[in-house]
Amino acid sequence: MSLPVLTEALAAGERAAAIDAAMIAKLTQMAGDFAVNLLIAALILVATIVASKWAGRAARRGLSRVRGFRHDQTVLSFVVQVVRVGVVIIGLIAVLQRLGVQTTSIIAVLGAASLAVGLALQGTLSNVAAGVLLLVLRPYRVGDVIQINNVAGSVQRLDLFTTQLSNANNHKIVVPNAQVLGDVIVNLSGQRTRRVEINFTVGYGEDLNAAREVLRATAEAHEKVLPDPAPWTGVTGLLDSAVQITLHAWVKSDDWWQTQADLMQSGKEALDAAGIEIPFPHQVAVPYDDAPFPVAPVDPARRA
Repeated sequence: MSLPVLTEALAAGERAAAIDAAMIAKLTQMAGDFAVNLLIAALILVATIVASKWAGRAARRGLSRVRGFRHDQTVLSFVVQVVRVGVVIIGLIAVLQRLGVQTTSIIAVLGAASLAVGLALQGTLSNVAAGVLLLVLRPYRVGDVIQINNVAGSVQRLDLFTTQLSNANNHKIVVPNAQVLGDVIVNLSGQRTRRVEINFTVGYGEDLNAAREVLRATAEAHEKVLPDPAPWTGVTGLLDSAVQITLHAWVKSDDWWQTQADLMQSGKEALDAAGIEIPFPHQVAVPYDDAPFPVAPVDPARRA
């Protein structure tokens, strides 16, 4: 091999080695920068989580100083959750920017995917919209006893997506906000007073006025029954084997359950004490096909 060729080969090898060294240095620098950015992004994420909790507590304290929201847990819990979600979204955008994702790119991607996301999450988005409407319309508040689709319970929490109830057996019931808003909402404790309605039955041969007076006096004697409106009784049905008498009594909403049970028991006991019959169903044997009807026995003394 001639000297010029050898010299050129050595020069080419040095140039390749220099390029490799530069690439290694560049990759090392990029890896170092990515590691630093990843560490900073992790710190931003941790700070975001901490900031979201702090912002939620600050929002709760701030709203608690407002007279209109001080004792309204519905608004407090809803606003606190919105504030936390907002802080988390801002923190995630900062994390993506630190990792090299531009905000304009994020907006462009979200704009292009908005239709697909809307179709895929239409149920979730409808729950959020329903939650906002429930907060504005205020058909119930935290602590109210409501009935939705034959499910009754005390409202524990109103979130962005669901309403949480707790029934008398302490079962946790979670209902999507869209279903709550789209159904009939019965607020059982939305008013200060509530009416107790109990149906009693007495025999056709009994004195109906006396039975009504007994039930009315029983309701008036109960300490939880309100004097205005006064207790009312009346004949409300002529059944197959009994006459139905209905008792109406007004009580405070918090006293409704126990007062209803008390009046049902005391009303039955008062009718028994007054000698008024409360009939119950009787079974009658009916023969089938050609079987003869039973014949009542005849007293031998009457035959003579």
